[in-house]
Amino acid sequence: MIRVGVVGAGGRMGALITQGVLSQADMQLAGALETAAHPIVGRDPGLSLGGGPTGITVTARREEAFAECDVIIDFSVPQATLENARYAASEHKALVIGTTGMDEQQRRTIAELAERTPMVMAPNMSIGVNVMFKVAGLVARLLEDYDIEIVETHHRHKQDAPSGTAIGLAEAVARARGVSLAEHARYARHGIIGERPAGQIGIQSLRAGDVVGDHTVMFAGGGERIELTHRAHSRANFAQGAVRAAHWVVSQGPGLYTMLDVLGLEP
Repeated sequence: MIRVGVVGAGGRMGALITQGVLSQADMQLAGALETAAHPIVGRDPGLSLGGGPTGITVTARREEAFAECDVIIDFSVPQATLENARYAASEHKALVIGTTGMDEQQRRTIAELAERTPMVMAPNMSIGVNVMFKVAGLVARLLEDYDIEIVETHHRHKQDAPSGTAIGLAEAVARARGVSLAEHARYARHGIIGERPAGQIGIQSLRAGDVVGDHTVMFAGGGERIELTHRAHSRANFAQGAVRAAHWVVSQGPGLYTMLDVLGLEP
């Protein structure tokens, strides 16, 4: 039985992940963490979701929440995720990270901590999106002279831009072409910008309504273009991917893995 802890159990993603864990015959919800002011603290997360009791209560204390866990799933905010990663590394607990908006220093810190315990970190846990990462890299290699534009759309409440998924797609195509994303990315255009430089990777962000997440990668050449598009209709697919990652990571050695590793898509 895999004992799972969930960060942010009272949030939208936390609730979906909790439900996903409870639906697995070989998983047990062993811990749930939330901020001290959240009304779910002190309550049984199963009852809060309208189901049966789980035998645990949501707490605001990390050590109390995850003491009995084998793996922790974290879709929160960068600073909280760093603290949870430090805890996981010190206690040798596996960790699945779906948090976006991390800067380079935070990513490096996670990678260093993962040298002590297995971690999966991905900008998007959706199985379809991760297949898209793989396919986008392949197309970028095959169409090496085509212009690349990435457009992402999310709901009006999303805090970071571009989305972690858009950056992941940009990294995939840059890596496939053997170039530095930092040197080739263009995140916005306004005014007299001049001719588009060869090799530029455009990344544009839209925010509107309640869009869960749409991502399109355009490969445009002379007289034609190819577009790869993924549309998320609900957040449930992210939760399903996170649960799958938790299943996988508990049997791995220390290291920082991605969903491509989980899905067996890395060469």
